[in-house]
Amino acid sequence: MEKIPMTRAGYAALEAELKQLKSEERPAIIRAISEAREHGDLSENAEYHSAKEKQSFIEGRIKELEGVLGLAEVIDPASLSGPIKFGATVTLVDEETDEEKTWQIVGEYEADINNGLLNIKSPIARALIGKEEGDSVEVRTPGGEKSYEVLKVAYI
Repeated sequence: MEKIPMTRAGYAALEAELKQLKSEERPAIIRAISEAREHGDLSENAEYHSAKEKQSFIEGRIKELEGVLGLAEVIDPASLSGPIKFGATVTLVDEETDEEKTWQIVGEYEADINNGLLNIKSPIARALIGKEEGDSVEVRTPGGEKSYEVLKVAYI
């Protein structure tokens, strides 16, 4: 199996989600199923079916998280340097609009573009890998061609 690169913060967040699912969500849904069973006929019991569906989702997510965490390779960005690679925090400027953006390149399970966490498998991250400060980057995105200049590369 291939290792899944992940930052320490991303690993901790997934670990916390797994703990919460196992210690809070799972027992709560078991109680909800038990209560719904007490209402009688299960074939027409919407509460029961809803609770069973939620239980299925929770159990699936637990299995997924356990698998991801088992394959995780935690990488500390602070120990890295040089050209852009996994873990880099990159500040770019859009060459057309002069808009600045800062992203950290992270693993796919911790990526959250709205919080500045860019999936390493995204078109922008793939185009940035190996670049350095001052380089110009052409990126083909679903929204069309974009051109960025790398202003800053940091490993924090």
